[in-house]
Amino acid sequence: MLDIAALKPPDEHNQKLASNVHPSDWLNPTPSGRYNLVVIGAGTAGLVTAAGAAGLGAKVALIERHLMGGDCLNVGCVPSKGVISAARAAAAVRDAGKFGVSVPEEVSVDFAAVMERMRRLRAGIAHVDSAARFRDLGVDVFLGDGQFVGGDTVQVGDAKLKFKKAVIATGARAAAPPIPGLDDVDYLTNETLFSLTELPKRLAVIGAGPIGCEMAQTFARLGSEVFLIEAAHGVLPREDPEAAAIVEASLKRDGVNLLCCGKETRFSSTDEGIRVTLTSHEQAYDLVVDKLLVSVGRKPNVDGLRLDTVGVKYDERKGVVVDDRLQTTNSHIFAAGDICSKYQFTHAADFMARIVIQNALFFGRAKASALTIPWCTYTSPELAHVGLTEKDAKEAGLSIDTYTQSFEDVDRAILDGETEGFVKAHVKQGTDEIVGATIVASHAGDMIGEISLAMTHGLGLKKIGSTIHPYPTQADAIRKLGDQYNRTRLTPTVKSLMAKWLAWSR
Repeated sequence: MLDIAALKPPDEHNQKLASNVHPSDWLNPTPSGRYNLVVIGAGTAGLVTAAGAAGLGAKVALIERHLMGGDCLNVGCVPSKGVISAARAAAAVRDAGKFGVSVPEEVSVDFAAVMERMRRLRAGIAHVDSAARFRDLGVDVFLGDGQFVGGDTVQVGDAKLKFKKAVIATGARAAAPPIPGLDDVDYLTNETLFSLTELPKRLAVIGAGPIGCEMAQTFARLGSEVFLIEAAHGVLPREDPEAAAIVEASLKRDGVNLLCCGKETRFSSTDEGIRVTLTSHEQAYDLVVDKLLVSVGRKPNVDGLRLDTVGVKYDERKGVVVDDRLQTTNSHIFAAGDICSKYQFTHAADFMARIVIQNALFFGRAKASALTIPWCTYTSPELAHVGLTEKDAKEAGLSIDTYTQSFEDVDRAILDGETEGFVKAHVKQGTDEIVGATIVASHAGDMIGEISLAMTHGLGLKKIGSTIHPYPTQADAIRKLGDQYNRTRLTPTVKSLMAKWLAWSR
């Protein structure tokens, strides 16, 4: 669980962080009257719900038992991208010769400085999620364990908070798979990884999903010998196979040892470190590593809430059960974010919170299923996706046409030396209506928003093709998809009619 003890080392930056997200001298307010909303959990979903509702004039209480900001600020998006940015800088120096830039051979990575920079930047961002800021927004902030003690009451310490509506936004935490010997070794998760101050000479990473791939590549670039272990074949098994293959090749170029189709994996402690034995593609491996990162599995934070007492149905693995309006089985209680969604992203939690505000306070009918949710894995290159994949469309019985634009034919990508990748869009067969897209590019996460915008507002490839993009940019690859679609409309009959018209009009 996230707690103050997770903030290591106890330097000035982590002290500043703690003073924002869990100040030691914080005094909980005295509740007075009934709240329009009591929000349990101050991660992204809880913070957006509380701030948004208070801004509309609602009386709001926000409860957090550990660190405000949740995973995203403390052990997720913020610290990981801080370290990834340092690793990208190291790779840029390493590859500078390709651009005619000579770099001294003695250039090295100061891992302690990399992590210190991350902690400093994280602490600088923390005020946005701070207890003081939310108090100033008009929210009653309670630090402590919240639990339901009645159909309209949540208790925090000795305080009892009456509510008209409540929101469960307690998120999820890292969970370890049942691998033999794992409980007997001292392993890392995302909750402890960013407390490192020394670079592991040898690092094993379990799970080639987004976190595993990002951190495997990052630590390899920073100088670790990395072994990425995955039970399935390849990396990023939920993504477009062609896109995942490009990321896999990039990981290998950066020195990551990929051991996929891993079987019979076992762990044990030795005097030299952590021993890992497994079979990958019929070959046996017996490794000793300094650190082990487990990056598979999440567990919803339902413990201690006493959900049974208020009729809220939940699953120990999947979290709180909600309907499309994010209402639980108790009509007065809603949920948002990782505690109830398969889309465990900060931006998804943000927009789910907005739905809760509408539906809980104003009898709205907003639906989570109406959200168009993109996501991105921040490897190099990045892999971003929105909507359906080809596999999804096939399983849904939806006939599609697919348009692909390689960056090999995009001038800016050529000039940047970043031709490996593509933009791929799926449309309903015979139309330009976009139902899904994948982008593999250096800044795919920034680029996917254009397609998400188009899908959200019903703009097809034709409209994208008629939208002027600056030249030269890599995003021009998206416009080129529109050109591809428009060319399909030039059937032989249309071409013949146009030729006859032009001949007549000469």
